[in-house]
Amino acid sequence: MSTPNHQPGERWPRVLLKLSGEAFAGDGSHGVIDYAAVATIASEVAALHKAGTEIAIVVGGGNVMRGTLAEKAGMERVTADYIGTLGTVVNALALQDSLEQQGVDTRVQTALPIQAVAEPYIRRRALRHLEKGRVVILAGGTGNPYFTTDTASALRASEVRAAAMLMAKNGTDGVYDKDPRQHTDAVKFDRITYTEAIDRRLKVMDLTALTFCMENNMPIVVFDINVPGNIQRVGAGEQIGTIVTRDA
Repeated sequence: MSTPNHQPGERWPRVLLKLSGEAFAGDGSHGVIDYAAVATIASEVAALHKAGTEIAIVVGGGNVMRGTLAEKAGMERVTADYIGTLGTVVNALALQDSLEQQGVDTRVQTALPIQAVAEPYIRRRALRHLEKGRVVILAGGTGNPYFTTDTASALRASEVRAAAMLMAKNGTDGVYDKDPRQHTDAVKFDRITYTEAIDRRLKVMDLTALTFCMENNMPIVVFDINVPGNIQRVGAGEQIGTIVTRDA
């Protein structure tokens, strides 16, 4: 399904959408989950789905717990990571409910078995759901501590044969040569290679995930989720944000 020779303006037939946990918190003033923010995300996913794109989604859990920060506060890293993993399930269920309210048939699968609320992640079952036109939300990361949901996204994108991995950033509209929040002269890339992103230590995603995408030739599109309509535009192949590929 992967299409590394994708041309601008060409719709991605199947995508893996990575949503950060922070996207579920909105402006942060409504607690762990901002239901209006979730509804907005769901409406954009629904529009992309209705346009014909098959969609798998990996959700983060940073609005509930960040393992690295909890570790610095004194919590054991493994425990903190598992709490964050459970947070991804909370977000996945919230997004499922919102999508189904908008008429989109949705399934949640988890890497950690929680069969009372979601299916266990089984690759063939996930593929079958996608083929039947369902949105599949993949929660629980990889099911292991120390691995980020970026890494889970890279892994699942290859497993479900996505054509591209769409990285929805919270307030960042692409990949820059330096942090644009600290440097007014930062330059945004329209396209960049995996090798250059790795060599320059650019903040596309964590290094394990980026290396995995490079080894499996999985295109990555980095864009700002806070701009209304961006999910649908990126899925439709519009040249926004930054695309990371083998050959820029």
